[in-house]
Amino acid sequence: MAILSNLSKYKDFGLLLMRAGMGVLFMFYGYPKLLGGPAMWTQIGGSMKNIGVEFYPVFWGLMAAITETFGGFLLILGLAFRPVSLLLAFTMLIAALYHYKAGDGFQGYSHALEAGIVFLALIFIGPGKYSVDKK
Repeated sequence: MAILSNLSKYKDFGLLLMRAGMGVLFMFYGYPKLLGGPAMWTQIGGSMKNIGVEFYPVFWGLMAAITETFGGFLLILGLAFRPVSLLLAFTMLIAALYHYKAGDGFQGYSHALEAGIVFLALIFIGPGKYSVDKK
């Protein structure tokens, strides 16, 4: 099919679509965590114990909420793209480990695992030409 073979010309638009979609979703996903305050941040930050980090859970929870909320915004812009993608991939790794160790099954940790894989891939791919980093 000719139409499908010509889509590779629009890969930068595809990257913009992925960045915008994932960015908006993570902004909406992280914002309630950011507003949740210290009690929620402590709960979220407690997930770090899965990798042996048991100090300052409120700090780690706040960092996760900030990463998801503002990282999503930066993802949309394509600004500081690779560092943000790395932080989001790490946050998703911790989330996937939390759900896995909690015994939530594949349905429990698959969302975080999928998003983490996307962010890892984006580190290698880059933001595309429709981004602030490219300007």
